[in-house]
Amino acid sequence: MTGKRILVVEDNPDNMALVRTLLKPLGVSLTEVKDGPSALRIAQNARFDLVLLDIQIPVMDGYAVVRALRRLEHFAQTPIVAVTSYAMTGDRDKAIAAGCTGYIEKPLNPDTFVEKIGRILRM
Repeated sequence: MTGKRILVVEDNPDNMALVRTLLKPLGVSLTEVKDGPSALRIAQNARFDLVLLDIQIPVMDGYAVVRALRRLEHFAQTPIVAVTSYAMTGDRDKAIAAGCTGYIEKPLNPDTFVEKIGRILRM
C-alpha cells in the first residue's frame, strides 16, 4: 500500500489526528483539507487512490462534495468513503445514493478502520 494517495476531508482536528495516526503505518500519503471547496480545488488537478470524506463539514456538506467529485472524469471510479457521525437509519443509504462507495461510522474503531482502509486500497 506504500505510495497510495488518500484525500482526507475532515474539519475536526482530533479526528484528523486520529486518521493520520491510524494510517501512518500503512505508508500512505495523506492530503488533508477541512472543507468541500478545498477538496474540489485540489481534486481538479490531482488523482487519489481513495477519498475519506466527512459528511458534516463547513461551507458545503459531504453529499454535495461527493456529487461534485463524481462529475470529474478522473474521480468516476475512485473509492469515496463517507466517514461520519451520521449513524441513523437511512444515513448509509443517503451517502451511497450521493455517490459514496463506502461508509464508516464515527467514533472510529481503530482495528476495523485500518482493516477496511487496507481492504479498499488493495482493490
